[in-house]
Amino acid sequence: MFFRGFGSICRDKIFLGTLKSCRKYGERFHNVLGKKGVFYKNSLKLLQTGQACLRFITTFRSTVLQHTQIFVRNSHRVYRERKQAITRLTVAFCLCGALALNFLLPIAGLGAVSEAHLQGPGAAQTGVGGGSYPEKAVLEGHALEGQHDADASLEAGVLEPESFSKPQMLLYNAYTIKKDDMIGDLAISFGLNEDTLISINGIKNTRLIQIGQVLRIPNQDGIFYTVKNDDTLETIAQKYSSDATAIQLANELFSHTALPGTVLFIPGARLDWTERQEINGDLFIWPVAGYITSPYGYRRWPFGGNVRQFHSGLDIGAVAGSPVRAAMSGRVSAVGWDDVLGNYAVISHHSGYRTMYGHMSTVRVKSGAYVGTGERIGDVGSTGLSTGPHLHFTVYKNGVTVNPRALIK
Repeated sequence: MFFRGFGSICRDKIFLGTLKSCRKYGERFHNVLGKKGVFYKNSLKLLQTGQACLRFITTFRSTVLQHTQIFVRNSHRVYRERKQAITRLTVAFCLCGALALNFLLPIAGLGAVSEAHLQGPGAAQTGVGGGSYPEKAVLEGHALEGQHDADASLEAGVLEPESFSKPQMLLYNAYTIKKDDMIGDLAISFGLNEDTLISINGIKNTRLIQIGQVLRIPNQDGIFYTVKNDDTLETIAQKYSSDATAIQLANELFSHTALPGTVLFIPGARLDWTERQEINGDLFIWPVAGYITSPYGYRRWPFGGNVRQFHSGLDIGAVAGSPVRAAMSGRVSAVGWDDVLGNYAVISHHSGYRTMYGHMSTVRVKSGAYVGTGERIGDVGSTGLSTGPHLHFTVYKNGVTVNPRALIK
């Protein structure tokens, strides 16, 4: 402001007036003395000098103002940076102080404040922070005495609010499978069990889910069930330990009856263990330690000729004499000799499964014996029609062969 005022005064009042007077008197003397008069030349010089001074003052004022503005801006920036630095140091100091107190107080015996000090002698013992229900805090016949006793009865506790387990309609969200996703991990992340995701999405083999596949994620646990003849909601609920009202609400039914063939959602129901193990590919263990020499399905006949043949099991190469073990618990239903399979044994399992073990050098079980999972039933050999030591392993489901690889852990 000082320089601006100074420049204005100099330019507008003093110098301009002086220059005008010089010009005016110079013109008068010019008329009197002529164009080549001495006084006229001096007047012009004075006029030019005044103009030069005015230009200098104007330039000087602009330069000073520009540098003043730059200085002010830089001052504000430096002030802000220093203020931010001081704030950061203050926060860091406070955090270090808090950490130091948390570390030192327990050592000094000052960190543990008893619940009695917090609550007072007359405080209610039903909880802190509103996480309790005083009117429901005691189950009938079980008083909550000695809540801080580590050996308190597990039967005593707080009743669950009815709203937590209230039946609800079935709703879905969508999820797209990403790389490295597995059904078990997805079930945990969504707070559901594997059975629910498997049944709702019709998954037949959890190992075959694809990246980009869209899954339906329900808002509650349960599985699908196809209604059969003579089924009612009550009988279905009893079968799956569910509730007929919950089934009716989840499926938005107007009565307790459903037509045969109707697919219902059964809240809280689980898949049969065998069915779940089938889908997860965890039903059987490997019957022998080795490697697959011939997979399940069509292959070229290994004994010469250009013949296409269906191979009904897995050929697992192993060292002769290696132990052959039962892939799942069951009862030995057959032991014998076959010109193709050599020494073999057949084990019957639950849910319509049978397993057959062929080409063994020795069979160590008898027909009718019960064997557990992993129990030794024979030794690897090369009996029957064979090119070398290996085990032929076949799985039957309700009398029909299935691919064993899809069912082995």
